[in-house]
Amino acid sequence: MARLIFGLGISLLVGLAATVVAITIGVTFGAIAGFIGGYVDEAMMRFVDVLYAIPFVFFVIVLMTVIDTPDPMVKLLWIFAAIGAVEWLTMARIVRGQTISLRKKEFVEAARAAGAKPLEIVFRHIVPNVLGPVVVFATLNIPVIILAESFLSFIGLGVQEPLTSLGSLLSRGKDQMTNAPWMLIAPAVTMLIALLALNFLGDGLRDALDPKER
Repeated sequence: MARLIFGLGISLLVGLAATVVAITIGVTFGAIAGFIGGYVDEAMMRFVDVLYAIPFVFFVIVLMTVIDTPDPMVKLLWIFAAIGAVEWLTMARIVRGQTISLRKKEFVEAARAAGAKPLEIVFRHIVPNVLGPVVVFATLNIPVIILAESFLSFIGLGVQEPLTSLGSLLSRGKDQMTNAPWMLIAPAVTMLIALLALNFLGDGLRDALDPKER
């Protein structure tokens, strides 16, 4: 039970930290690309397309292999960075699409007429109005990141001892399916409940943060 609770905390920490990295990069990149438009937008989005062509798992595995370190805390930090550095691509596309639909709205034109600078318009007026889709995607992205970390832990490139995660517990539990099935069932049920809770949280935050509902 103690390992299960600790592993759940580590898995949620990985999901939240990597999502913060993805949101920071993706929202900034997508909002700037969508607001500027033109050749700059085309160049930025072609860069995203190139990164999309690189297999996610391959990139993370190569990165985690190159930076192999015996310190489990340092490796945990690199897991945050590695997963977050590739999960921002979809976020950038979502924010870009929302920004394109908002950049000609009246409140943006009013801010531009008042002398606001482009970056000020982006971060003070555009970004707050795309928080709804961003938060929903982020909460749906956390389960994806947790599953990605579980896969990395399963093949020995994720969370290392003495730390543990739900993925590590599942990896060990599969070897005890016959003699101690609860070693596999407990982390599996815990992960299922956590993923469902995050989905419900995303729906609630979407309603709370949607400017149209205020």
